[in-house]
Amino acid sequence: MNPPKSDGAIPDYLKRLEIPGLADIHVHFLPESMLAKVWDYFDSADRHYGMRWPIHYRFSEERRLELCRSFGMKAIPALSYPHKPGMAEWLNIWCADFAKRVPDAVHCGTLYPEPDVERYVRQALGRGAWLFKMHVQVGKYAPDDDQLWPAWELLEDAGAPVVIHAGSKPVPGEYTGSERVRAVLDKHPRLTLVIAHLGMGEYDKFADLAEEFENVHLDTTMAGTDFTNSFARLPDTYLWRLAELGDKVVLGSDFPNIPYPYAHQLEALDRLGFGDEWLRQVLWTNGARLMRIGDAG
Repeated sequence: MNPPKSDGAIPDYLKRLEIPGLADIHVHFLPESMLAKVWDYFDSADRHYGMRWPIHYRFSEERRLELCRSFGMKAIPALSYPHKPGMAEWLNIWCADFAKRVPDAVHCGTLYPEPDVERYVRQALGRGAWLFKMHVQVGKYAPDDDQLWPAWELLEDAGAPVVIHAGSKPVPGEYTGSERVRAVLDKHPRLTLVIAHLGMGEYDKFADLAEEFENVHLDTTMAGTDFTNSFARLPDTYLWRLAELGDKVVLGSDFPNIPYPYAHQLEALDRLGFGDEWLRQVLWTNGARLMRIGDAG
């Protein structure tokens, strides 16, 4: 079965795999003012990353939602994350509004180490937030910061998945890496964590966490693509682990902030050669379960 070479080929590809759609856990929708700043940052990627990063889907929110649906997404996350104190609650309020006006949205939330984090995470959960996002490198904080412990407890008890970017690629941060994430899991072993980008930069160390902790998953965001292979190729010695972790691996894409067509992420996963059953789990079953999509089965 040939992988999709264009976005228009995705629906037929999903039919051939016999799955009802895509369960992509790593999709970004943001307040327009914030998204403009994110895109400005990527426009200067040669300064930050030493390479160009052209945004492939620089469209209006309405058009981006249409594209997600055309790809086959059955639920659309709106992952957002703060880079300084005082932003997280505002973003959670925006995410609640997004979930109200977008019927197929996944109600998302975020958090930051600050004195009132327990209060606004509790409020977000009470409003229906289910999928949370944290970005250790952008936020410049430690996931095991003392201020976060009450919020971690709330999220562990709720079972809400948290997509956390803690790997050191494409650029490292003071707090990136697996050890501080392990410290969180040692204290809250039932947490449902989704390691963004497979933990790019420390693939094996984050795979260790997925093997050791029942609710730790890995998302595929940008993994195996031609773009990422230029600076963080999946090691040959790692591939067998990724194949074996099929029930812990979840589709992620970073849409819309990717420098290539969405179909290329699916092509990259297909060409790993792990087989149709692995692809069914990764593209649909695991993400549908984590995001509570009704047709997960």
